[in-house]
Amino acid sequence: MNLFDSVILGIVEGITEFLPISSTGHMILTSHLLKINGAVVDSFEVFIQLGAILAVVFLYRHRFACLFDFKSQSGFFGLRGLTLLAVTSLPILILGKLLEHTIKSQLFNPVSVSWALALGGVVLLLSDRFKFNHTVASIDDMNVKEAFRIGLCQCFALCPGVSRAASTIIGGMANGLSRTVAAEYSFLAAVPIMVIVCIKDLVDIWDQLSVNDIAVFAVGFIVAFISALFAVKSFIQLLQRSSLGPFGIYRIIVAVAFFALMNNHALS
Repeated sequence: MNLFDSVILGIVEGITEFLPISSTGHMILTSHLLKINGAVVDSFEVFIQLGAILAVVFLYRHRFACLFDFKSQSGFFGLRGLTLLAVTSLPILILGKLLEHTIKSQLFNPVSVSWALALGGVVLLLSDRFKFNHTVASIDDMNVKEAFRIGLCQCFALCPGVSRAASTIIGGMANGLSRTVAAEYSFLAAVPIMVIVCIKDLVDIWDQLSVNDIAVFAVGFIVAFISALFAVKSFIQLLQRSSLGPFGIYRIIVAVAFFALMNNHALS
């Protein structure tokens, strides 16, 4: 890897991590196009996720601060807020641990990702046709059942290309949250899962890193942080006046384009 690769992957990670277009899928496809792979690339892609996580913690710092307020017994505060996040996180963490080897060996490839992007795009387009009942006005009004159901929907994101954000947002909408509230909860719910997964993966590959990787990793981290700040703020503003349809169309276009590239490469 070089600094150019670091900047490109940092931008891709920051923009796609919290949008319903699959960051994992885009990172796999981008790495394939840049023709870079190996242990260092894998560890880099894990590390820069922490930059994207930090962006959400910064933007929603008031929400995360409320989790340390144990005086309130209602809303997204203290033990109640931590319980909601835990209930949402447990299904994907448990299932991910059980299926980890199968997923990485069978699904982490451009073909599987492209199919998942296309099918996920169709689901996003279809979601606009359903009239969901918005019975949950705010994250503070969520209950444990709703958090658990959203967590079950989030498990679809174990398939690279599906998108954790997309599955969480659609799961939230199906359980009474508006698009905006569902998106905001997907941001918050991403943090504990991503922190746990990132720490685990970094521990597994720590001995494969060297001092020479510091500059590349630092640049990617910073770029991912800045890109994620922009992406999250823009996404919420967009959802307030639009739907998920444009993201569905984008996913399908990316999938078709990559299928075409792979086909041309095979023919050549």
